[in-house]
Amino acid sequence: MASSRAVPNLAFRRLRGLRSPAEFAAAVRRAGSEIGEHVACDARYVGRVESGEIRCPNYAYERVFLHMFPGLSLTDLGFVARERVRGRGARARAAAAAPEPPTTIPNDEESDVLRRAFMTGGTATVAAVSFGLAPARAAAERGGGTEPLGTIPAPRAGGRFGESEVAAVEEAVRRIRLLDDRYGADGLYRRAAEPLRTAYALLDAGTTARRSTADRLTAGAGELALSVGWLAHDSGRLEDARSHYAEALATARVGSDPGLEAHAFSNTSFLAKDAGRYREAVRAAQAGQHAAKHLSSARLLSLLAMREAAGWAGLGDRTACEEALGRAHALFGRGASDADPEWMSFFGAPELEFLEAQAWSLLGDGVRAVRHARRAAALNDPHFARNLALYHAQLTGDLARGGAVEEAAAVGGRVLDLLDDVEVRSSRVQAMLADTARVLHARRDVPEVAAFLARHRSTAPALVPGAGAGAGAGPGGG
Repeated sequence: MASSRAVPNLAFRRLRGLRSPAEFAAAVRRAGSEIGEHVACDARYVGRVESGEIRCPNYAYERVFLHMFPGLSLTDLGFVARERVRGRGARARAAAAAPEPPTTIPNDEESDVLRRAFMTGGTATVAAVSFGLAPARAAAERGGGTEPLGTIPAPRAGGRFGESEVAAVEEAVRRIRLLDDRYGADGLYRRAAEPLRTAYALLDAGTTARRSTADRLTAGAGELALSVGWLAHDSGRLEDARSHYAEALATARVGSDPGLEAHAFSNTSFLAKDAGRYREAVRAAQAGQHAAKHLSSARLLSLLAMREAAGWAGLGDRTACEEALGRAHALFGRGASDADPEWMSFFGAPELEFLEAQAWSLLGDGVRAVRHARRAAALNDPHFARNLALYHAQLTGDLARGGAVEEAAAVGGRVLDLLDDVEVRSSRVQAMLADTARVLHARRDVPEVAAFLARHRSTAPALVPGAGAGAGAGPGGG
């Protein structure tokens, strides 16, 4: 519940310690998974708690926080007692003292009604309750299921928009990223197109009395374009992804938003590398570093340096690649900070190792590729289920190309287990496995290899056009 006199929650801030908001949010999500609570926590939510904007969490977050910090109460965590926030008398006094706002929405962290709407899913969505809309029919697709992406209200009469519309765009971005981490992109891409269209309709037709609200909508629409573009990218629709990334870059330029611009260039570089346009990958990564140079995020600059290294590797320039890798590691070593964008929660040490493995693989150095792929595959975080499958897929490919065919077959079986167990649907992971299967086909006389190939044939879906082996590189672009 927001307040114009919010008191910072210093107790909660102390509990976060040296972790960045994004890293702490990931820990919250992991803790939720341990007890069956799927909370969409991100760096922005952590910031709202620490600023005192959220005075008392909803029951789902309460259970997660108490699980994370056994022996502590909500008041020990710096929150206000629930009855003080929700009591009838408090609500009546607040209603009598405050003028009627032009736009009101329930606070998703404060509303149990929204939680029930999310859990029931089939009868109402979170956004339908939030904005008074008719319940939307959920798409029952494998890989994302019926979990709602969020509904964005259409422009009001006169094209005006306010806090409710902006909050809906931001929530759609968070939901897409959360579900992508959990399931992969294939079951989400089509569903995400409608929120994106509505967000840009608001941006094109809408007006607002506050510049800050307009800036948030511009940034939110751009981030949503990147998220939808990432779903296209991860599901092998490379031309669709390129269009969405270009749209986000144009939005960043119009809004003079260097953070959004750096994100768009990062994704564009990543896509160009996957499509074999290595010179473009280098140029986009360098442009992203220029946009990000005043953003105080060493981790963002590190990621962009890794993108540049991949482009140089594709061009066969080992010296330039090694120089970019060195910069990436030096920047990464400076640690996380509050200035790191919340979309970068995927960029930890395993991702750094994974991207370096890909660079060495492109350069033809199989020994180093396997070494770094092994380090990446050591990740054990169920929240990033798709990334875990991807890291193992990279390792099995590097092992196969290096001649370690029995181990490659074993790790390939592990990837198939992950795809089956956690219902990850990523055409990029499937493309990497298909490439590995082609490499291993010449050694099908080895029993372990033959068993893997047979299992792969029985489970591999038809790939989306454009999702070839070149598309299988690197997670977390959204």
